[in-house]
Amino acid sequence: MQEPLLTTVVGSYPQPDWLIDRLALAGGVLRIRDAGIWRIPEEYLQDAQDDATLVAIRDMERAGVDIISDGEIRRESYSNRFATALDGIDLERPGSVISSRGQPTPVPRVVGPVRRSRPVQVRDLAFLRANTQCKIKATVPGPFTLAQQVQNDYYPDRESLAMDYAACVNQEVIALFEAGADVVQLDEPWLRNNTEEAREFGVKAIDRALENATGTTALHLCFGYAAVVSEKPGAYSFLTELDNSVVQQVSLEAAQPNLDLAVLQEMPSKTIILGVLDLGDPEIESPQTVADRIRSALKYLPPERLQLAPDCGMKYLPRETALGKLRALTAGAGLVKRSLGLDP
Repeated sequence: MQEPLLTTVVGSYPQPDWLIDRLALAGGVLRIRDAGIWRIPEEYLQDAQDDATLVAIRDMERAGVDIISDGEIRRESYSNRFATALDGIDLERPGSVISSRGQPTPVPRVVGPVRRSRPVQVRDLAFLRANTQCKIKATVPGPFTLAQQVQNDYYPDRESLAMDYAACVNQEVIALFEAGADVVQLDEPWLRNNTEEAREFGVKAIDRALENATGTTALHLCFGYAAVVSEKPGAYSFLTELDNSVVQQVSLEAAQPNLDLAVLQEMPSKTIILGVLDLGDPEIESPQTVADRIRSALKYLPPERLQLAPDCGMKYLPRETALGKLRALTAGAGLVKRSLGLDP
């Protein structure tokens, strides 16, 4: 049985202004590479990203988070680092799709079999493992979302494309566990954007991506970064279907959209990573506010099946706000643990 009410992060942490042009990030979530947003010359960029990653690690440690990430500091977006590292993609001539906001968006263009010919994030994970004693999480874009965020000029249908993405993700997942990950999380926001196809092959693709995983597996669903999407529904259109997946943990955005938590009863086989920090609110929550949100979830789940996190990645927040919110997260979890007699 896992430790009750562990705290964690969804993945990203604010990148410093000296490293990346944060104003350029405000234009939307990048699907293709854009080297121009980095402020550091290419020959020094990896060292600079390592230094910024250490800052993110130390902030999460200082806040007392139980399971941390590397802050996704090396990524221009949550998905494009992995998506553009695979074979079968024409990096010179990108394609275009209509985004979830109805806007044309440049995306990778698939022109051949999608294959993973080299590790993509394994060095990132090894760096994290070498620089913290905390439990660590790696995040990878999920196969369903990857297949939605490209122009497909090769495969006969999106399902066959998604299954090849799943094979690539699976190779990366296995390698990340071998490199020392305690948790590997798939990011699958597009499951809710295309529920028809999600019900056709979403779980199938996720299960293929997690085949033979040797550690704890998680999947994150969200309504989009608060900096990009301000109006959010109070329910997921694709969620309880995941109870039939092999994934062990499901990460949900709940604070900002005021999610109806009764739905948690409909996933009895999963640990829930619940968003209890509203990233659309610039104010830092009080520990009591966080504790109240946790107690609302405990009406439907036992504490050993509940973890606590921000709603989504913290990429777009000011660093001081992100750190303050993480401190509120761990303090609020502490309040609840002590009230339940769970604090050692």
